Amino acid sequence: MVFPLRRQIPEFERGIPACGGWRPGDPPAWRRFMAVCDGRCFVLEGGGVLDEITIAYETWGTLDATASNAILVCHALTGDAHAAGPSGPGQRTEGWWNDLIGPGLALDTDRYFIVCANSLGGCQGSTGPSSINPSDGKPYGARFPVVSTRDIVRTQALLADKLGIERWLSVVGGSMGGMQVLEWAVMFPDRLASFACIASSAAASPMQIGWSEVGRLAVVQDPRWNGGDYYDAPPGEGPHLGLMLARRIAQIHYRSDKSLNDRFGRATVDRLDGFHLWDRFQIESYLDYHGQKLARRFDANSYLVLNKTMDLHDVGRGRGGIREALARVAVPSVVVSIDSDTLYTPRQQQELVADLRAGGADVRYETIASDHGHDGFLIEFEQLNPILDGFLSEQAKS
Repeated sequence: MVFPLRRQIPEFERGIPACGGWRPGDPPAWRRFMAVCDGRCFVLEGGGVLDEITIAYETWGTLDATASNAILVCHALTGDAHAAGPSGPGQRTEGWWNDLIGPGLALDTDRYFIVCANSLGGCQGSTGPSSINPSDGKPYGARFPVVSTRDIVRTQALLADKLGIERWLSVVGGSMGGMQVLEWAVMFPDRLASFACIASSAAASPMQIGWSEVGRLAVVQDPRWNGGDYYDAPPGEGPHLGLMLARRIAQIHYRSDKSLNDRFGRATVDRLDGFHLWDRFQIESYLDYHGQKLARRFDANSYLVLNKTMDLHDVGRGRGGIREALARVAVPSVVVSIDSDTLYTPRQQQELVADLRAGGADVRYETIASDHGHDGFLIEFEQLNPILDGFLSEQAKS
């Protein structure tokens, strides 16, 4: 299949690397690297095996003498360990939670020791498809095994062991990060004192799975994906068209109808003084921008792996169902909805709260009023800060 070009490729699309993720030899920026499994098998939930696993992570603040002030932050699908801080060589983006992490903010670095790790299967320093397979010295590519949320959490637990953290004061995350939060609470109920789950769910819904499949198909139908073997391709010759299309698709349902209408309306980029098939509206330019932005900092194979990870998420799998699994939760929590979220709908968080309460868990429920849809967890800091600050302050006192 050859992708039809709707127009001449704009300057900002030229020279996009075959893999936009971090590669050995790139500046480390603020990443630290920890070998959590070196020379011994890590058997994944789906049956795959990895003999070596390195996790890239960042920290902020100071771990206290009793290691009791540590908070784990879990990132979303295309996030990474750089939850706070500036961009720079080796780090293309600013921290995705800059307005939540820092002195005086909810995740107060004067009070807490904050840790964020790039997920297993990712592309910003942790072992993933772009990593070298020790068996043959070549990138894993499509040979990288399918990873579950439980696999990611197990590597985070190994990282915690290496850092000397036996129990987190809290585990916090939104979207895919919220999935990890819930697995922490079920898998390791004695290793966290609380959790905050934002805009997420106990199991992926048919709607979420359907959107995910469309995004994955966009990637693999790019002929330059080449069966996952593209890491030696020169700039502009990798599967960036497929990855950009996947991001365009996702960006639409990450936002709300009101958000897009208020921002763009029917404004155009190209003058409509004659109708041409590829004359653009402003919304199209916006989607183009987000597509190329992701392609410059992410890896197509990691997108496939982590996207599937989210589809597989189900805390009730093999545990007698969701309610039975959540009955293991023994710590206080806060669950947060975004009222305009049509991807991870408030209904899913309300069901999660009901299931937690059925097992006797101490859970509070908060709703953020936002026009921004699912992306509200990355935008509505004025509402998120007091919710998290109040909750975490209570946990620190208990």
